[in-house]
Amino acid sequence: MGDGAVTLFLCGDVMLGRGVDQILAHPGDPVLREPYVTDARDYVRLAESVHGPVPAPVRPSWPWGEALRVLRAAEPDVRIVNLETSVTGGGSFAPGKEIHYRMHPANLPALSVARPDVCVLANNHVLDFGRSGLAQTLGSLARAGLRTAGAGRDADEAYAPAAVPLPGGGRVLVFALGMRSSGVPPGWAATGDGPGVAYLPAPTPAAARAVLERVGRHRLPGDLVVVSVHWGSNWGYRVPRDQVGFAHALVDGGVALVHGHSSHHPRPVEVYRGRLILYGCGDFVDDYEGIPGFERYRDDLRLMFLATLAAGDGRLAGLRMVPLAARRMRLEGARKADREWLRATVERISDGVRPTLEDDGSLTLR
Repeated sequence: MGDGAVTLFLCGDVMLGRGVDQILAHPGDPVLREPYVTDARDYVRLAESVHGPVPAPVRPSWPWGEALRVLRAAEPDVRIVNLETSVTGGGSFAPGKEIHYRMHPANLPALSVARPDVCVLANNHVLDFGRSGLAQTLGSLARAGLRTAGAGRDADEAYAPAAVPLPGGGRVLVFALGMRSSGVPPGWAATGDGPGVAYLPAPTPAAARAVLERVGRHRLPGDLVVVSVHWGSNWGYRVPRDQVGFAHALVDGGVALVHGHSSHHPRPVEVYRGRLILYGCGDFVDDYEGIPGFERYRDDLRLMFLATLAAGDGRLAGLRMVPLAARRMRLEGARKADREWLRATVERISDGVRPTLEDDGSLTLR
């Protein structure tokens, strides 16, 4: 942070389970109950079929690849990721779901190597191995010194923000929510005496008012508020009107930044009343290589978002988006043509947003 500004690193889904877990030093049980895949190691083979051999075991830094170099150079004040996997060696497969993600707790160095300040857990995979799996997830992350938001042992803990102190005073408060539209089952909602996620059925005006009321109970002078929300379908660029209204209502109520995720590719970027709204950050770290279908969305291309906000009121001072590509379960720098494709796509789908492709390959918005 400097000159009255705060820089945040934000990304979409970080999924270090399943195939990624299998190439790390302590792979867990590879058994899956998916319709077509019953062994997590098959996802490693799929990646190898399109991009070549994947070494194993790999160092904890392997899945992040080039992203770690960018983070070291940028040194953002706060790092926020959506951790879309349970962290457990046990538990039972959640019934009624086709896809289940888990990473072995001994592989947590592959998360902590990126030094996240907040791991968002309000998503449709954190309870993939039941409430016992959630309890182990929360315990493992706490022992690793990682803050969480969006899930807890009861509603008070699940809906409470993660608070990250800033060197110059004040805090970044991260509230996390998971919505039904992203596949979060209603039965996963945390209750007064039961564990679960911070759940919202839909992005209604009443839901926005409830979120802002909760923000008001926690915010102190000098705090910047981020609302991180898991919502919407996996594919497509259209943002439903109710999501736009929800995001606008949060900004109208004093939220500095809305961090959306769940879609497998980036969705529109908006600057509303000077504040940044990311409707969908897309995938970031995962094992999705080689899976056919929806190629037109270029799920192999990923964006890391570095947003600089004015420390006083949270207005957007600058946005840098760094294009990366998933290759061999590792993030590499994107090719020039792919960087231009991402720039043109973000401009095409985002009203009034025109990123510039810089000489260093990043996309900037000033």
